[in-house]
Amino acid sequence: MTSIRDRLEDILVRLEADTGEGRVFTRLYPQAARAAADAADARARAGLSLGPLDGKVVSIKDLFDVAGEPTLAGSIIRRDAPPAAEDAVIVRRLRQAGAIIPGKTAMTEFAFSAVGTNPHYGTPPNAADPARIPGGSSSGAGVSAADGTCDIAIGSDTGGSIRIPAALNGVVGFKPTARRVPLTGCFPLSSSLDSVGPLARSVADCAATDAVMAAEAFSPLLPLPLAGLRIGIPRGRSLEELEPAVAEVFDRSLKALEAAGARLADHAIDDLVAEMNAATKAGSLAGIEAAEIHAGWLADAEKVAAVDPHVSVPLTRRLAVTAAHYIRLIRTRRELAVRMDERLLPVDVLALPTVPMLAPLIAPHLTDEALWTRTDGMLLRNPQVANQFDLTSISLPMPGASLPAGLMLFARNGEDRRLLRIAAAVEAVLRR
Repeated sequence: MTSIRDRLEDILVRLEADTGEGRVFTRLYPQAARAAADAADARARAGLSLGPLDGKVVSIKDLFDVAGEPTLAGSIIRRDAPPAAEDAVIVRRLRQAGAIIPGKTAMTEFAFSAVGTNPHYGTPPNAADPARIPGGSSSGAGVSAADGTCDIAIGSDTGGSIRIPAALNGVVGFKPTARRVPLTGCFPLSSSLDSVGPLARSVADCAATDAVMAAEAFSPLLPLPLAGLRIGIPRGRSLEELEPAVAEVFDRSLKALEAAGARLADHAIDDLVAEMNAATKAGSLAGIEAAEIHAGWLADAEKVAAVDPHVSVPLTRRLAVTAAHYIRLIRTRRELAVRMDERLLPVDVLALPTVPMLAPLIAPHLTDEALWTRTDGMLLRNPQVANQFDLTSISLPMPGASLPAGLMLFARNGEDRRLLRIAAAVEAVLRR
């Protein structure tokens, strides 16, 4: 039987050979990882275990603090930032659970886009086709979870940044209810919307990782029976402009769930989404809060020039948003979240495609600004609903397309564990 250390060495060989532009990992910790692997092997020989993550290889996004080094968050202007005094809370909890952390994965600059490009460190190649975008902002997380350079990847999700790369790379991506997992030691984008979650090749691995990061007692994930499960389909805006391949596998997936006993029914949410869009017309909550976080360097012309314009330009605009607008937006969002919670009472989950497209080619997006902007908006369109309305959500691979495509489930705020049980049952049907 292959030891954990041997498996880690195979992974490190692959990672250390990846020195070109667009690396999946931006920082490696080979010595610490080897020590953790040796300790896990020793526990295994002694018949001991720290839990379901003991000996698992777990990558972390480059916005989580690791003691003794600056947290770059995908940006070159943070290379001279003070080193972190201690590990992020979730990094500490992962280590205590026996996880082996080989390094940090690439991300879009300051987690501020869904395409996955980064002009400073390159764009990680999609795990299914290296010529295609990985999705963002947890771009390296999605690729590492799919290409086998980790068992589990940890990302952050403010508008879809876990579920988008999960869908485009063919893995599971779980966005917990905001505030379920502590953000201490995680470089912020939006204090109202940020959440931390896992990407992995199974719902079970995501559930185990979520329990560790949320400091919950672990219990085996029991799939919820699909017979009689109420699945709402939000016809309308969320299902517009689907690529034919995505529409086909989505329809096939729904039919498989219905054959397994689930009850499907149309369930409208477009009116609430339209109200949220109207409330954020002058500036999204993520953009406004991010502009406040980055106000220091936004006043420094040299640093602004060094940052990806896809980040600096919208943040500069958001600085002009008034405090009155921000307060009204917070209040409106709170009211709409209550209404969405009531709207979801008649169903167990909503189901829709995670994103309306298969992963497009990277190259055209590096030269065509209009194309980049359109792709970014389309990728965010469906996933951001969960963040805006304070829901929990998961993306699962849908089989049958030429490239990976994701099925996304939404559930009410706080129903994380129940959503994972439903997702485990859905996963089993889709894999059949």
